[in-house]
Amino acid sequence: MKRRTSLPAGAVLAAAVLLTGCAQQQPSTASSSGAASSSASAGSSSSAGSSSAPPAVTTAPAADGAFPADTAPDTAEASADARVTVTDIRTGRHDGFDRVVLEVEGTGTPGWDVRYVDAASSQGSGEPVAVAGDAVLQVTVTGAGYPYDTGAEEYASADPLPGEGTRTVTEVVFDATYEGTTVAFVGTRSEAPFRVYLLEDPSRLVVEVADQP
Repeated sequence: MKRRTSLPAGAVLAAAVLLTGCAQQQPSTASSSGAASSSASAGSSSSAGSSSAPPAVTTAPAADGAFPADTAPDTAEASADARVTVTDIRTGRHDGFDRVVLEVEGTGTPGWDVRYVDAASSQGSGEPVAVAGDAVLQVTVTGAGYPYDTGAEEYASADPLPGEGTRTVTEVVFDATYEGTTVAFVGTRSEAPFRVYLLEDPSRLVVEVADQP
């Protein structure tokens, strides 16, 4: 007969304690790992939630009563595909400033160069251009195309366009389109501060000239 060896009571008790401790540690580790995963997921969600698209930028200045403008030249680049034709010019009176609008048709986004000049002269011939007023604001539209390029009928008037109830703007004289630029001259009663921006639908270049005290 084989004899069964009995373990001492102390050894049995120690083994039981060891097994119990291992059983308690395993769920604890899993719980810690789950918490870390949950924390990382929450962090990703928070980061995604905090990101947002940049605010839309509008070219027109806010109508807050202020007139952020000066007499320095104002320029902007035309888009590479710009081919536009000036189809209409309007003047108007607003609270604190006069407005001149050059409506354009064609493709792309026109640019501009607007500045006070000592005298107006036609860009094609260099001949003097008569403009009523004590100062001349030259408005050059860049990215311009001839009507046969754009399919739009160009603004044409042999007579200056008078200001419609304006205070500072005296008149607008349209010059011509030549080698990618179209020029118009805005007569003013002084070298008053001005600002320039572009509006769309339809596309139009806006020049606003501030009242002088």
